[in-house]
Amino acid sequence: MTEVPSPQLRISDQERESALNALGEHMSAGRIDIDEYGERSARITAAKTRGELGGLFDDLPAPHPRYGAGEVAATPEPPPVPQPAASREVARQPEWSSGQRVAAALVPLVWIAAIALIATGAAAWPVVFVPIAFTAVGRALWGRSFDHQHDHHRERREEFRRMRDEHRRQRRLDP
Repeated sequence: MTEVPSPQLRISDQERESALNALGEHMSAGRIDIDEYGERSARITAAKTRGELGGLFDDLPAPHPRYGAGEVAATPEPPPVPQPAASREVARQPEWSSGQRVAAALVPLVWIAAIALIATGAAAWPVVFVPIAFTAVGRALWGRSFDHQHDHHRERREEFRRMRDEHRRQRRLDP
């Protein structure tokens, strides 16, 4: 551990941030678990002096928090993680025909009208089948574009996880 200069001195927000970054590195490396990270990070945010902050890293190897003006990060900033090409694309709504647009606008209105009619007693409960049928027709007009978009989000999430794991593996291999 580096020598903690003047343990009675109060710490700055930058030094507190440096300690949180260093603690995150230790959790990423598997030296502490998520519960211990939570406990230590709470103590970091409550710490007021350099001595309190330094004591949280006594049992951990480098990186430790850095002290002093101008020094913010506990470790050099890692290179940015490249994003897959799909994430750079703006999600666009599929081009719908005028019939699809009308159905998309009317489906919620038909549901609201059916619920209002049933709630006021103006119609019996079987009127609920009207919005169900209208929704089914709208679904036939829309196709499965929503589900495909959901699949796209799942694929992007999995790609980001793969990239994150690869980035963590690279950081462990670098000295």
